[in-house]
Amino acid sequence: MKIDFDQIEETVIPRFKGGEGETRCRMLFDGVNKIMRGCLMPGCTIGYHCHETSSEMIYILSGEARCLYDDGEERLLPGQCHYCPKGHSHSLINASPSEPLTYFAVVPEQ
Repeated sequence: MKIDFDQIEETVIPRFKGGEGETRCRMLFDGVNKIMRGCLMPGCTIGYHCHETSSEMIYILSGEARCLYDDGEERLLPGQCHYCPKGHSHSLINASPSEPLTYFAVVPEQ
């Protein structure tokens, strides 16, 4: 099944999961799984949250990210992927002072 994110309406979510600023995303949700292309502008974050019923994979397309993950922190660059297994917690932060962070994410319910 082909997914053309440019044909999916953009959703703007203020303070997503308690984060700062806005999360912009184009998402396909089939009732179980979420597949999305998202963007965080400079200064924006997705708040720290636990994946109680799902995992999440975040692949960085452009920009620089920081992920708070359980008790640690990871720096991510384009071409790198962050994985948050079910039962773990994380957040996503645009670490660039002037560039948008774009990413591809998959959240499969388990």
